Parts: sequence; structure tokens; C-alpha cells
Amino acid sequence: MNTAALTGTATAGPKRSGARLAIRLAFAGIILAGAAVVSSDVMVTDGEAVVVTRFGDPVRVLTRPGLAWKIPAPIDSTIKVDLRLHTTSSGVQDVGTRDGLRILVQAFLAWRVPSDPARIQQFLRATGNNPDEAARQLRSFVGSALQITASDFDLDDLVNTDPTKVRLAAFEQQLQDTIAQQVLAIYGVQIEQVGVERLSLPAETLAATVARMRSERETVAAERTAEGLRIAAQIRSDAMRDARITIANAQADAAAIEAQSREKAAEIYGATYARDPSLYLMLRSLDTLTAIVGPRTRLILRTDAAPFNVLVQGPPQGGAPQGGPPQGNSPTIDRPAPAAPPPSAPDAANDPAVATPAPSTLAATASELGLFGRSEGQVAR
Repeated sequence: MNTAALTGTATAGPKRSGARLAIRLAFAGIILAGAAVVSSDVMVTDGEAVVVTRFGDPVRVLTRPGLAWKIPAPIDSTIKVDLRLHTTSSGVQDVGTRDGLRILVQAFLAWRVPSDPARIQQFLRATGNNPDEAARQLRSFVGSALQITASDFDLDDLVNTDPTKVRLAAFEQQLQDTIAQQVLAIYGVQIEQVGVERLSLPAETLAATVARMRSERETVAAERTAEGLRIAAQIRSDAMRDARITIANAQADAAAIEAQSREKAAEIYGATYARDPSLYLMLRSLDTLTAIVGPRTRLILRTDAAPFNVLVQGPPQGGAPQGGPPQGNSPTIDRPAPAAPPPSAPDAANDPAVATPAPSTLAATASELGLFGRSEGQVAR
């Protein structure tokens, strides 16, 4: 029995060892299969591309995000290329404008590697998949392009107080067009945007610019002053012309009104004389005396001469003549005494005894004394 037991034990040992070895081999195979699967899958994320190389040569470019497969390494390997937007700055560049002035310009550049497989492989060959090296090369291109582009623009096109004269957008577009095709052809990089980040002037250029701007403003001020003086002179000339026209029209209207008033006065005088010649002659004589005799007047006249005869004789009665030979010596009148109220003249229209003097007598008397200078009845002093 001891011999049989020993024989069974010896047989069971090799069996257990073979089972353990099989388990170990299966586990190793699973591990190797997992490693093969892991090394064969390629995960492409958004914003990047994966270049699959076989023994160092690119064979595929994966640009669509997701899971892809390849032959496990070391046969196939992958290179990830960043397709996101990158920016770089050219630094401050001293460039010259078309009008011979120096300016300091700093431009920025926004670029990316396009999702075109040919451009991605071109970028790998040109820069070795190094974005920093690509940015350095792009900065050199921007610096050269700034020199070329600035020579096509004047300083007023870039810096101006009038927004309508500023051509900064055209400057940026021309700068982008200058470098976009070259960069795309050499590095496979697509330029998204080029802009001016900073623009300033050197000290000597700034002084010259300020002097020129002052001269331009003085020229504009002189032109506007001259224009204002011209307009002011024209306004004054028009005002003087309008004033002369207004004065002439006013004088013409005044002359017409005066003529009408004289005509109306002549009509009133004629109507008054026709209505009561005696009263008319007395009132006109008194008006003449009032106009001639004043507080300091000294006259030497005959008392029977018109119009002073009314002071002695009163108003004409019964058609008595207004003038006549002298009745005596002419007294000296230092100051005429107040005349007594003349007797009321009878109405010539109702009393036939009152004779109305003829108009020729009145005209002769007025002409003899020179009392009326005009037909309108103005008194001559």
C-alpha cells in the first residue's frame, strides 16, 4: 500500500505542474493580445491630426476625431499634429512709409495648420512638428512683409484725426496677402488673421509729424478765416444794398404821402376859402402873424397893410378892399398888443349885404406881401 500511494502521488505532481503552465501561458497570451490591441488603436481628438508612419515614412493622416487602427509598433507609429489656432507677434519693427517717415509697427499673426493631409505632411517636413519653430519662421516673414507693405502707404493713411482717411484695414489686408501664399507654400501653414498690434513714432518722426499737422491746421484755419471774411463782406454788401433799397422805397413812399397830404391840404384850403372867404383870410393872417411875430420881434410896418390891418380894422366887412393908400404914418411896434377878438363876421351865404372878395384880390394881396411862397399855403418868413 505504501508503494501504490507513492506511485499516485508522483503521477499527480506532473499533472498539476502542466495545468499551472497552461494557465500561465494563457494569461501571458491575454496580456500580449491586450498589449497588441492597445498598441494598434489610435485615438484622434478634436483639434489635432494623427500621422501614421511605417518605419518612419508617413502612410496615413487621420483628421476625423474618433478611434482608428494601425499595425502595432514597431511597424507603425503615430505623430500628433496640433491643428488649433496659434498666435505670434512680430515684435516692434522700424519701417519707412511712402512719404519718407519712419514708424514703429508691431503686428500679430494668427495661424493654424489646415486639416489637409498634404499640408500636414508639409508642416511636418518643414518644421519637424515644432510650433515654436514655425512661429519663429513666421515672425521673420512678417518683419520682411512689414517693410514692403509700409512703403505703399503714407503716414496719414495709418494715423489721422479723420476716420474716413484711415486705411489701417487695407494695410492689414495687404500685409496678410503678402505673407499668406508664401507661408502656405513653404510651411503648409494657413494665415487666419494679420493685424497691427502697436503703432508709434520715433522721437524725430513724432516732432516732424506734429509740425506738419500744425502747419496743416494753420492752413485750414487761414482758409476758413478767409472764407468767413468773404461771407461777412458779402453779407455786409447785401445788407447795405437792401438798406439803400429800403431807404429809397421809404423816400418814395414818403414823397407820395407828402404829395397826397399837400393835395389834401390844398383841397381843404380851397374848400374853406369857398365856404367863408373872410374867415379864411382872417385865420390865415393870424397864422402868418403867429409865424412872424415872436416875443423878441420888432417890426416897423404900416398898420393898414395886410395882414396887420386886421389888428386895427378887424376882418374885412362889406367887400372893403384889403389894401389901400397909406392912412398915415407907420407906427413903431415894439411888441404887438394882444388883438381884440374880431367881431363876428356875418355869414356871407345868408346875408346878402356881406360882399365876398374876389379870389384875385386875395391872390394879389398874398403876392404883394410875399406871405405865401407856394400854392400849398406855406408861410414865407
